[in-house]
Amino acid sequence: MTDSQLIREIKDGNVQLYDELMRRYERKILAFIYHMLKSAQMESFAEDLCNETFYKAYRSLNSFREVEATFSTWLYTIARNTVLSELRKNKNIKVSLEQSGHEPHAGADVMPELTVLRNEKVTMVREAINNLPEKQRSALILREYDQLDYQEIANILGQTVSSVKSLLFRARASVKLQLEPYFLDPIFEEYEGMKR
Repeated sequence: MTDSQLIREIKDGNVQLYDELMRRYERKILAFIYHMLKSAQMESFAEDLCNETFYKAYRSLNSFREVEATFSTWLYTIARNTVLSELRKNKNIKVSLEQSGHEPHAGADVMPELTVLRNEKVTMVREAINNLPEKQRSALILREYDQLDYQEIANILGQTVSSVKSLLFRARASVKLQLEPYFLDPIFEEYEGMKR
């Protein structure tokens, strides 16, 4: 069943199907919320805010109109607004988009030095993303981590497609600028065979 078919069935009274709709999006929404909460050091709220997001979506399902947005876009918008509201309550405005649970692991044949360097690179990239303004962080995580298209991101952020492209351009440029001093370091060249 498609999302549209599930929503029609749920609106017609088959509320048990909402579990299936939740299963389809729960991991993505939880990861998105976790990313937004990370730099505010509020990751422990992620599951609660994910549940709140799905509760709000369920309560408002009758007002959902597919003509205006896809269900996933609508759900991400609810998640984003729920997190921003919680952050305002806690006066933690800075929102992080750090990837959770994807630490690089070394194989048995990899030198420990390379593993340390890769882990340092991952940490530097995450810190660079955390330093971005909220809308740039949101746009970047929705595009790079959640693989959403420009129109979906525009709908979630309440921006035009051209504004989203601009946000992404500025976010990528800022991350690149923040990381350039580290990745031009000779130690990285030695271990990764990079030549200037």
